[in-house]
Amino acid sequence: MQASDVEQRGTEQPWPANAPVRPRPSEPQELEAALDRLSEGAERFRKLSAQARAELLRAVLARFWELSPAMVELGCRARGVDPASAYAGEEWLSGPGITVRAIRVFAETLEEIARLGAPRIEASAVMPLPHGGLAVTVCPRDGYDRVAFPAWQCDVWVDCDHPSRLAEQQAAAYQRLSKESGVALVLGAGNVGSISVLDVLHQTFAEGRVCLLKMSPANAYLGPLFERAFAPLVERGFLAFAYGGADVGAFLVGHPAVDALHITGSVETHDTIIWGPKGQEREERRRAGRLLVTKPITSELGNVTPVLVVPADYTDRELERAARTVVGMFLDNASFNCVTPRTIVTARGWPQRAAFLAAITQLLRATPTRLAYYPGAHALYDRLLATVEPGRAQFFGERRDGHLPWTFVPGLSPESDAPLFGIEPFCCILTEVPVDAKDPVEFLEQGPAFVNERLWGTLNASVIVPDRHLRDVALDRALARAVRALRYGTVGINLWPAFGYGMGTAPWGGAPGSTLADPQSGLGWGHNALLFQSAVKTVVRAPLMGQPEPPWNPGRRRHARLDCALAALQADPTPRNIARLAWALVR
Repeated sequence: MQASDVEQRGTEQPWPANAPVRPRPSEPQELEAALDRLSEGAERFRKLSAQARAELLRAVLARFWELSPAMVELGCRARGVDPASAYAGEEWLSGPGITVRAIRVFAETLEEIARLGAPRIEASAVMPLPHGGLAVTVCPRDGYDRVAFPAWQCDVWVDCDHPSRLAEQQAAAYQRLSKESGVALVLGAGNVGSISVLDVLHQTFAEGRVCLLKMSPANAYLGPLFERAFAPLVERGFLAFAYGGADVGAFLVGHPAVDALHITGSVETHDTIIWGPKGQEREERRRAGRLLVTKPITSELGNVTPVLVVPADYTDRELERAARTVVGMFLDNASFNCVTPRTIVTARGWPQRAAFLAAITQLLRATPTRLAYYPGAHALYDRLLATVEPGRAQFFGERRDGHLPWTFVPGLSPESDAPLFGIEPFCCILTEVPVDAKDPVEFLEQGPAFVNERLWGTLNASVIVPDRHLRDVALDRALARAVRALRYGTVGINLWPAFGYGMGTAPWGGAPGSTLADPQSGLGWGHNALLFQSAVKTVVRAPLMGQPEPPWNPGRRRHARLDCALAALQADPTPRNIARLAWALVR
């Protein structure tokens, strides 16, 4: 659940006193003129060579990086945090850091297509999977990745029987782009600045469509900076921007000049667009399959994100790291991410369960509350908390000045009909569910079954397990079966699935198989700079006790200079920026 472009959310949140100014809503005549320019530009874009498209992206990359400090400052002000504080690091990584990497890898892909006919994938990066298909390592791709992300790995599973067929599929994907064109409407997300930009990159350079980006009201303040950064595309009629609320979104969705639609938002937004307002008439349309919109539609609609903590025998340090891993993912961006963990799954009889939950609560207690800046968060928090059994929820911090307390709800029964299983709590609520499993192998069967069947969404999930236990052949095989069984687009092993989101090279979206009638976390893949055509899922992994710890983990010394240096390396992977990152690490 993220920014809605068709429905209006609650407005009870305080907008910080020094918050950035939001652009005025676009007028109908401005929208018509923008669509006219895009319709004219679509054919010109179709005729561009791969090298010409890459040169456009290289120009955008330089401009985007130049404007990144201003984007970070605006994002901090909108979230009520000091741009000079450690919290600015979140903005550097989730905004410019991810964005410039995606721009760069799309440019590299197009340059490789111009030279080789297909994106470059080294033979050593492709491995057959035991159950069929291939695993393609998309990070690390080079020495710079190995320095930036030591011991972290991102693999894309593809339904392809041979590496040579993989290259053929990628080459055919680009050839299709040179024969098709059109105008895509991107309804942007409001919680993270990079989401809308990555959606535009995918629609333009992986699908071959020029784009109209409708900014979410929640972060529309970034729009003017995006327009300046993307001026090489805007000036040529390949990209345009729109601002406003539900009325502007509805006008654009129904416009005949729009050929395709991408939605990043809530499932309610999706259903309103496809089936109409909530009520009996919507359900009748859904049953009859009478769509209100028949254009091609892709979407990313959030998730009740689970973390499965394997009930192994942890050392004290491993147990502490496991807790920091979960809480770090939960705290980032004040819990307003579609990849934020919402449900911890444990084993009821695990001897270390009480100690693990105590470590979770200790970390939450030690963390200052954040401004609950996202529209509708307070109302959703109250509505979901009202469904929790009295006395079960634990609160850390006070509700005041727009802040909400970190809230932990342990011990929910896996057999219950808890609304927190079916509604993404896009706010600061974390739950825990113990399943009945007598050992780690049984847990790796029951845990995936529970989250697949009882939790809403198919976007991402995590598994935490000490690496030394994977020397046990039975447990290692059980983990492999569990990763395969988890019906999610991205699965993380001891690593936040957000790493897969941020790579740009990996497809991002809900697990394949959703429909317009039951979209779950969405339809289709985004990002996907390497143009995979038969992706099944993305798997990211890291050692539980790897060093250095991820920058989002609590208890780790973090500062904006480090995250800015990591972002700079993504924009321009050079020895100079490696040295800058190393210096930031030791400061």
